[in-house]
Amino acid sequence: MNNYELMVIFTPVLSEEEFKAAQKKFSDMVTDAGGEIVSTNPWGLKSLAYPIQKKTTAIYWVTEFRGSSDFNEKLKIQLNRDEQVLRHMITKLDKYAVEYNNRKRSGVPTGTEKVQEA
Repeated sequence: MNNYELMVIFTPVLSEEEFKAAQKKFSDMVTDAGGEIVSTNPWGLKSLAYPIQKKTTAIYWVTEFRGSSDFNEKLKIQLNRDEQVLRHMITKLDKYAVEYNNRKRSGVPTGTEKVQEA
């Protein structure tokens, strides 16, 4: 089982219920294939750096999961078929990235925080 991070950019016209349903759909795909969702982080509506399909905003969703490498191709096919998905990216995480994400989630200082001035 490898560690992966999935970032999905959804179309901004989704309602809150549709967004939650899309998150559940892709999370269920991971768990149904024998994977495990480690964490999920809906970023919400953000501005895009450049227009995608004439849209300047989108809804971002990031999730970290464990799964087999052959599952990623099936997931990519489903993400490409879904009309609600504007872009997606699956990144394989090494042990340092997994440790960094665990520290960040638990609130332990990671060394990348800005120093607070008195």
